[in-house]
Amino acid sequence: MTLSRTARWTAGWLLAAAWALSFPLLSPLEPHRLWGWCAACGYLVAAAATALGRRRTALAAVAVPLLWLVLTGRGQSEVMVIERSGRLLLESGRLYVDRPGAVGEYTPYLPGMALLGIPRALLGGGDGWAVRLLGDARIWCAAALFTGLWAGRRLLGAARSPLLPVLVASPLVAMPLAVSGVDLPLAGLCCLALAAAASGRPVVAGAALAGACALKWTALPAVAVAVALLAACRGGRPAVRCGLTAAVGTAVLVLPGALLQPGELWRQVFAFPTGRAEVATPAGSPLPGHLLAELGSWGWYLTTALLVLGGLAVALSLLVRPPRTLVAAADRLAIGLTTAFLLAPAGRFGYLALPVLLALWSRTVAAPARPTRIVAGSRQPGMLPAVVRGSGGGSRR
Repeated sequence: MTLSRTARWTAGWLLAAAWALSFPLLSPLEPHRLWGWCAACGYLVAAAATALGRRRTALAAVAVPLLWLVLTGRGQSEVMVIERSGRLLLESGRLYVDRPGAVGEYTPYLPGMALLGIPRALLGGGDGWAVRLLGDARIWCAAALFTGLWAGRRLLGAARSPLLPVLVASPLVAMPLAVSGVDLPLAGLCCLALAAAASGRPVVAGAALAGACALKWTALPAVAVAVALLAACRGGRPAVRCGLTAAVGTAVLVLPGALLQPGELWRQVFAFPTGRAEVATPAGSPLPGHLLAELGSWGWYLTTALLVLGGLAVALSLLVRPPRTLVAAADRLAIGLTTAFLLAPAGRFGYLALPVLLALWSRTVAAPARPTRIVAGSRQPGMLPAVVRGSGGGSRR
């Protein structure tokens, strides 16, 4: 028996409500529990509204928990870390606390992340709702995500997809958006970079990659994937332009902070997330890499070696069989990031939301393949027949 479209949508929102309810029962973090209760109510309302033919109300499952946590000043420590970086940047030009002695004093992000904390530094810590809303780093992380997704869709010339609001309203995006938002700017810029590469805009792709690489070093695999996509579809020159733009842009954004505090950048951005700093990272989900690292020094070196081998395998796949479509490129990047997150010495299950988001988003904006046709009478001596593709982002050769 086949379920109707309405029944499938209703069942999906009920499943999302059940997923949200697991956080109050299992998570030790207060922001997660608060989000779970609030979002579960939103998803139940969305399920009831969908049954009545009003699916748009599902977006309330994103907006209501986000506004509640922002206006009450509750969230994960990452929000405070970003806002502190913005304040330090404005006050002293520095980004990192010298010789941090506690987890909350570490800033495991590259200098670009501090830009998202500047609104809080400019607005201060007033009690007005507008100051709380506009100063919260989560709002600017969300703005970066949505801008990247919107711009990527426009570059591809894709029509609006009814699945994109559903993707945003799903727990995959809604939960990290409400409690921290720290990985969402990276996701938005990676989506924009792949869309720009797929549409033949190497400079735009390189600029988006530079922005992503200035936030977190985990964006580096996106550079290789975008360059491989351009090389396979557009040739060597566009690929080189993309790579050079990404390298120069990243250097401009990162080098000033790196030269000012090189020791702290290494200690907080690289050593701390990989479990080699004086203070242990709280990222300790029981993923394979973390379980191996817990066995001792030899386990840490073993998982690091496996991580390098996994990266080399993905890089080799880009050389042997480079991606030629947006979906293929997003899938290859998702595979690389998933491999890195699973084998990293320290990590969280939440990190896996990024590769899943990349794979799903690419499918909501990818134009369907159009059949090619030969233009009658277009062939001339010594030339191949002109191939015309349908609109929707296809190329004309």
